Amino acid sequence: MRVVVADDAVLIRSGLIRLLEEFGCEVVAAVGDGDGLVEAVAAHRPDVSVVDVRMPPSFTDEGLRSAVEARRRVPGAPVLILSQYVEVSYADDLLADARGAVGYLLKDRVVDVDDFMGALRAIAGGGTVFDPQVVAQLMVRRRRDDPLASLTPREREVLGLMAEGRSNPAIGRQLVISDGAVEKHIRSVFAKLGLHAEDGDQHRRVLAVLAYLRSSAPPGAPR
Repeated sequence: MRVVVADDAVLIRSGLIRLLEEFGCEVVAAVGDGDGLVEAVAAHRPDVSVVDVRMPPSFTDEGLRSAVEARRRVPGAPVLILSQYVEVSYADDLLADARGAVGYLLKDRVVDVDDFMGALRAIAGGGTVFDPQVVAQLMVRRRRDDPLASLTPREREVLGLMAEGRSNPAIGRQLVISDGAVEKHIRSVFAKLGLHAEDGDQHRRVLAVLAYLRSSAPPGAPR
């Protein structure tokens, strides 16, 4: 994979570069601010960009805003937000084009390098991978019209695990159900969300996850 790294912390940026190169990735650019990210994505068209949220000059949400701008300039450019913070102000904008190829992981919850690299590959391939804490914060932003209102509690559970980037077998293990039952629930989710087979399973999976992330909080979640 060809990767752009955007993080203002020199040690973290250097550590990411070394890690990525150890796993056979080519780091085509490493930058420390949002403008540099936008320019690097436009110039190199990487397979994926790894982006911190808080960068100069204000150290608030430059990374997210720049990721949105990079995807405006290069439609569908894959982006993994990797941060210590959950910042939802521009996360919806990052999801708004419904192209997928986005992720948001929290640095202090990434404990397995293989999982991190798997998430990176999934995003580069057009998938979506979100930390459960990020999902919870996004879900708190309730919308009046909930496209998931018709889903059963189990279907919501399955869809929530899909949003975390889990494969069908991993979902089955988590919920202690068979692979066939997982597939049945996913087919039902697709049908209830009006996602048709001709769109392709991967595309339907991405659209279902995006609908989930934009939806109202599930029963029992804080509002």
